[in-house]
Amino acid sequence: MLKFQEFFTACTGRWTTERTYHEVLVGRIERSYTEFRVEQITPAQKQQILSLSSLSGIKVAANNEQEALPGFAIAFDTRSETGETVSMSLQALFVPDSYVTSTDTSVETPPPPIAAQVAEEEAIKGFYLRNEGYSEAGAIAGRFTYQPTRQTLEMTTYYRRSVAVDQMRMLALDLRLRTIVTYQRPTDANEPPSVIDLVGFGVERRQSV
Repeated sequence: MLKFQEFFTACTGRWTTERTYHEVLVGRIERSYTEFRVEQITPAQKQQILSLSSLSGIKVAANNEQEALPGFAIAFDTRSETGETVSMSLQALFVPDSYVTSTDTSVETPPPPIAAQVAEEEAIKGFYLRNEGYSEAGAIAGRFTYQPTRQTLEMTTYYRRSVAVDQMRMLALDLRLRTIVTYQRPTDANEPPSVIDLVGFGVERRQSV
């Protein structure tokens, strides 16, 4: 069983994956191949994320606590079966609720989709901070849960028009199961998302070089 910090250490390295995406509402299927390069996030990168104006409502007590927060720097290249290519790099920081001293009301945390809800005693929960979003440009704050017994990290991101639930399960130190479910974001902020737009999944393998 990987502890919280150990999970992020295990995520580092070079990974490859072939994913299948189902666009549920239009009945279309697409496949892609991705190469990831993952490094542990540096103290300077952590401080940069915490200082971003759009994320500044999330306060962490002291510098020594900030250094203990896990995260990673990711660069990836994706090629779809139609030949389209996408490259991106970003940094992500994970701040358990136990480290948060205060949050500004501007940081939105609507209810997650039913499938992403986890009992309090089963997971470590907190904020998932990135200097760049996937669907929308700019820094963004989401929520995460980590279940040690299942070695599963789940990240829920609320965009303006959608809600993305990205799950990463470590099956072995060189093998991960990845699933992505994208919902339409409800107009009612108190309503859990329920309309599924996209489902993606794939097996990620660590490469030796």
